[in-house]
Amino acid sequence: MKKITPKVICAWIKQRDDETNKGDYGRVLLIGGNEQLGGAIIMAAQGAIYSGAGLVSVATHSVNRSALHARLPEAMFIDSSDTDYLVQVLPKFDAILIGPGLGLDATARALLTLVCAHAKPHQRIIIDGDGITLYASKDFDKPQATLIFTPHRTEWERLTHMDTTDLDDMKNQDFATELDAIVVLKDHRTRVYIEDDIWQNIYGTPAMATGGMGDTLAGMIAGLLGQLDKPKHAVLTAVFLHSYIGETLAKKKYVVLPTEVAEQIPYYLKKFSETDDNPY
Repeated sequence: MKKITPKVICAWIKQRDDETNKGDYGRVLLIGGNEQLGGAIIMAAQGAIYSGAGLVSVATHSVNRSALHARLPEAMFIDSSDTDYLVQVLPKFDAILIGPGLGLDATARALLTLVCAHAKPHQRIIIDGDGITLYASKDFDKPQATLIFTPHRTEWERLTHMDTTDLDDMKNQDFATELDAIVVLKDHRTRVYIEDDIWQNIYGTPAMATGGMGDTLAGMIAGLLGQLDKPKHAVLTAVFLHSYIGETLAKKKYVVLPTEVAEQIPYYLKKFSETDDNPY
């Protein structure tokens, strides 16, 4: 098992070249946020934007438009009920996150079906939250894209149809292989299953046990996918930064909020982009 450490991460986060623009840092689409759960997709969008994504669009219920623009004027809004438009623009994105606050109703199922059916091989798809619960029904085709799941323990049980007490690292890796996906199994010490490797996060704190933390992490992964060389690098960097920032804030805070973690991302990206002493 490999450890996700600062020395590993610092080799992947590079300083930005002068001759670049927003189109060079990834086009990201986030899909989720029904009438009741708009905050989830907004926190995911904050994670993506603060991670440096060049262009971020949010496909969500129309009731969330004002809140999204008030919180994140950098994000572009798409009405998630306009599926014809979504099919039209879907190929333009480098990374697509679906699931935060998505819900489990017929509308949610239709949106996940749309993504699975229309994703392209060059794209990276992150399935999180309600998207995982829906995908676990096995009613959806595997997208023709790099696939990433970000389950917590209960969602992993739904996806594998097994109790986590019966699962170990080898079985988890077998399931990740069967899914043909990168799996970020969120826990106190999150583990990431990537091909033949298992990576363990060494940071994390119970101060982060707050609703929306997973949404923020999923958004960070989406935001970094268009910037780093490999999906593996984006996933591991997001997992590391998310917990590292949270643990750092927890030294002075009893509770750390997801939005507080997101706000610190640019500072830590700057910090690690200026260090390059990693042998990996």
